[in-house]
Amino acid sequence: MIPTIKQLKYLIALDDYLHFGKASAACYISQSAFSIAIKELETTLNVQLVDRTNKSVIITASGRAVIRQARLCISDVETLINIAASGQVPLSGRLTLGVIPTIAPFLLPPFIPEVLKRFPKLQLYLREDKTAVIHEQLLDGKLDLILVALPFQMRGVTVMPLFEDPFLFACSRGSKWVSVTKNKLDFDALPDESVLLLEDGHCLRDHALEACHARESDQVSRFSATSLQTLLQMVVADLGITFLPAMARHSLIGGESNLELHPMPEKSFREIGLAWRKGSSRSDEFTLLGELLKELHRA
Repeated sequence: MIPTIKQLKYLIALDDYLHFGKASAACYISQSAFSIAIKELETTLNVQLVDRTNKSVIITASGRAVIRQARLCISDVETLINIAASGQVPLSGRLTLGVIPTIAPFLLPPFIPEVLKRFPKLQLYLREDKTAVIHEQLLDGKLDLILVALPFQMRGVTVMPLFEDPFLFACSRGSKWVSVTKNKLDFDALPDESVLLLEDGHCLRDHALEACHARESDQVSRFSATSLQTLLQMVVADLGITFLPAMARHSLIGGESNLELHPMPEKSFREIGLAWRKGSSRSDEFTLLGELLKELHRA
């Protein structure tokens, strides 16, 4: 015997809610029928998927592996249904895209209206989070595609590089941290604790450190920001300087009049790219999206 699609969907719902009552309600069946279906799935697979207690639901290690594969199976089935329903029209049906916070506010506003205009049958759902999180969600089948900044070590994915996003030097006007020699900023003369960055976990921090050769430098401040907007507010208040991705320069909110942006003396950048699971049946569609992103970036 093999599991049914309905059983796999019930298992995924249980993983989402970690509660039999809430999961069964989301699946529009009684809790007793839901519990029986999960038990039948365990019998079919001959493995315990869930540890049941009076107060909690704990997914076993085997259950985690099964759920990950179940999400991929359901995703493939949905793709099959969409292909049949759309007459093989590319980029139609449901697509879930994960994006990191240092890209989403700057790249998505022009991208979403254009992609929906060109592919009106596409149902696009977005999720914003850090790179490590959306990468795991991609592997788990919770996302179809992710838009990230590179380099970032990712397993099990195909990566499509799109374009380079240069770093700019950002400081407040007349900043106390900046020295000027012969009408040029002296980047090598930045004081200790002068470089402000995002907190650990944001890939932009690592990219800025790497691109600007500051990874081991005493110039990096002990203080950090939780978001790019907060970081810029700290810079405007002259608490330090930072390195800003160029795509963000036209979308700053507040404090623009007190912020100076300068090109870096050496070419320093992060690379923007799309990634999807290796062997995905929708690789050609994802490549179409990548080409559209390239086109919008060039415009």
